[in-house]
Amino acid sequence: MAYDQLLGQRIRNSLSRKKGIEEKKMFGSLGFLLHGNMLVGIWNNSLIARVGPDAYEESLREHHAREFDITGKPMNGWVLVDPEGVGDDDELNRWIQRAVKFVRTLEAK
Repeated sequence: MAYDQLLGQRIRNSLSRKKGIEEKKMFGSLGFLLHGNMLVGIWNNSLIARVGPDAYEESLREHHAREFDITGKPMNGWVLVDPEGVGDDDELNRWIQRAVKFVRTLEAK
């Protein structure tokens, strides 16, 4: 599966100063982990953000955000953000920070 290489570079740039970040090829795409926990990723040309169960419903009300469902079973706490929702770096960084806020609450792996 091909994924948006430019989006991958933009995510790398956004996370470049954070400690504990690991980049992994996953399911033919790209994922970014924080202390071993999935943080954000790319599905085709969209951003996957792990916002957690408490911020899930609020996140789904955002423009261009929807359930992350690639198997027929939506993943609670994960959203898929269409390219229009991360069109500029401020929008991308806002989604990444939402994910960081949640993933920091998880125990490191």
